[in-house]
Amino acid sequence: MVKQVKENYVGFKDKVNKSNRKQFEVFTDSLKKIAYKTKESKCISLCKEWLGFFKDKHMTIAFNSNQPKDSVINFFSMEEKANWSETKLISYLANEKTKPDPVEGIWNNSTNTNKFGVVRDSLNKNEFIGFMIKADGVFWIPQQIKFRLKKENGTYQFVSFFARDHSDYPARISINRDTMDLKEIGKFYRNFLPKQDLSSNQYKPKFKKLDDHTSVLVIPSFAIELKKETDDLMSINDSTIKNTNHLIIDLRNNSGGAADAFEKILPYLYTDPILTEGAQVLATDDNIKDGYERIFNLVSGNIKESYRKKVLELKAHRNQLYLLYPIDTIKFNTILNNPSRISILMNNESASSAELFLLQARQSTKVKLFGTNSSGSINYLERVETQMPCKFFTLVYPPARLLRADKKMANVGIEPDVEIPENVKDWMLFVKEYKL
Repeated sequence: MVKQVKENYVGFKDKVNKSNRKQFEVFTDSLKKIAYKTKESKCISLCKEWLGFFKDKHMTIAFNSNQPKDSVINFFSMEEKANWSETKLISYLANEKTKPDPVEGIWNNSTNTNKFGVVRDSLNKNEFIGFMIKADGVFWIPQQIKFRLKKENGTYQFVSFFARDHSDYPARISINRDTMDLKEIGKFYRNFLPKQDLSSNQYKPKFKKLDDHTSVLVIPSFAIELKKETDDLMSINDSTIKNTNHLIIDLRNNSGGAADAFEKILPYLYTDPILTEGAQVLATDDNIKDGYERIFNLVSGNIKESYRKKVLELKAHRNQLYLLYPIDTIKFNTILNNPSRISILMNNESASSAELFLLQARQSTKVKLFGTNSSGSINYLERVETQMPCKFFTLVYPPARLLRADKKMANVGIEPDVEIPENVKDWMLFVKEYKL
């Protein structure tokens, strides 16, 4: 992993310089020593710790979930287990002598696909163990310890929490009676399950008309694999959008993808020529093969031809920091009368190509940005997925660097035109009723 990142990560020379090179080398050597004594299932936590040095949200190491079921089960089979079961926990809670803490009990997620028990740690009365009762049966099996909680002054926080791949995860928690909110992970419920539409796909784009004057376009991801769905959605709803005064575009929690994915949205917000951002690509063999050729094999139609040209350009400039995306100007022949007002919702999880979209969109006189600062992840872009020597792991890192990468705004995020106060719960309503 260290070798791969040093040779192929486009931001390496920016991140490791004279001022911190010694610190980086000492840190790397210390983790390598720990690696020799680390069991396989905890390797991913160690790798993530090393990648954390670069503070780049585009970099991670992921567990390959497409491995045979039996091999994944075996990989995590030695993880720590509790000596509790669902039956034993029910008996414990039913005992009249038991005075359970409010967090103790059995908790389900909304789809009833995950269930865990929480019980007080016998060695520490202020700490609690969360163990699996029901899970996917592959990554997690019954009795494995999912987390440890501690309670201080009536407030709970995690001592440790393990993600799907058993790596350490900085989870947060709040409890309100029989609802346990794990924030971005989701909510768990004790004794009841809320009704929910389980057919929806959280990453697919969606469109709906709120009233005669307002429509909403929700884009959870600009992943290149979803470009066709976004394009089709714009085409299907073209007439409705052009007869809507106010279009709200929701980019909250959109972690990005590819700039090509939002090209069909731009004509609706266009008022003046749009200046695009330029970007260089580190054209190594690995970046070409695992990045651009991989995408070429995933897509079809016009976008496939676009990536064919990119691959040829990069191959002609091997081992160079090549300007694959020159600064350009986007022009359209028509300025649409409607929508006459466009509001874009953004938050701290709006990242990467979502931020590129924000930079282009705000050049329109129709557009106002609402919410909080964006992620600040526009220094480095796009995605390479490299299979590690261990078949269970894939390294993910960006091969492209914006020409503006050294500018301050790239690190702190894009500021909204209108900041939405923390006490506002319904952002959509806030924007809908906002008076210009």
